[in-house]
Amino acid sequence: MNLIRTRRLLAALSLGMLAACSDSGSDKPAPAASAPAGGSTLEAAKTAGKIRIGYANEAPFAYMDSKEAKVTGESVEIARVVLKRMGINEVEGVLTEFGSLIPGLQAKRFDIIAAGMYVTPERCQQVAFSDPTYGVGQSFLVKQGNPKNLHSYEDVVKNPDAKLGVVVGAIEAEYASKSKVPAVQVVVFPDAVSALSGVQAGRADAYAATALTVNDLMGKTSAASGLEKAEPFKDPVIDGKDVRGYGAYAFRTDDKAFADAFNAELAKFIGTEEHQKLVAPFGFTPQELPKGVTAAKLCAGQ
Repeated sequence: MNLIRTRRLLAALSLGMLAACSDSGSDKPAPAASAPAGGSTLEAAKTAGKIRIGYANEAPFAYMDSKEAKVTGESVEIARVVLKRMGINEVEGVLTEFGSLIPGLQAKRFDIIAAGMYVTPERCQQVAFSDPTYGVGQSFLVKQGNPKNLHSYEDVVKNPDAKLGVVVGAIEAEYASKSKVPAVQVVVFPDAVSALSGVQAGRADAYAATALTVNDLMGKTSAASGLEKAEPFKDPVIDGKDVRGYGAYAFRTDDKAFADAFNAELAKFIGTEEHQKLVAPFGFTPQELPKGVTAAKLCAGQ
């Protein structure tokens, strides 16, 4: 979480113009799969041959590759394989701010969240999760030389002049709160690109994200000029446990049958040679495999 991922950051900078883009090239917002009377979302998607997924422009999980004109990333590409095995051949992406993904799913703007979203007990009250596809720790993106010597959430707490950047709706805001980082020291950004720019401009002294996300941003050497990954880094301890996040797909709670069918196919794929070959270009290695962790365990806070 040798982890340089493939999103093109400069392309991401123009995503304000791509907010409604999909693989099909349509720029008109369309409804999610519409279930026929007495039917299900899964049946509707099979009939249509396609389904819409919500994503939040964060490499390596899900992002728009403008050169290829399609949504890609670890979460998206795994979904394509699994859904194809379920009889759904086309995936369309709906770009959504991370904090609006769950409301967008519930409002049926799309039918699956494919954004590497962490499974948490709180989110489990709102959506039905698949089992995770990866597990990963945390990191900070800071200015070169790490002038405020920030190597943990605790370091931010100890320095009242330090500002910590987080992405709206992301788990890092919760980590900051539970680590007792004062709210006045937290700066909220709409996405990872904005957070990177915020650190460069001095609006934040560190950007908290997954180690995979920080590695990806650092891989964009021109865009990440003047920045570095805070090393060493100490993961936060929340409720007495070292933090390791596990990302999965999210479905509406009334689509649990769909989630279960997806999960059954997902279980056959995760950890296989095909899976590891698929996600390697996005910086994932066997170290990020979920290793038997399930959504049920995570929803129970285990």
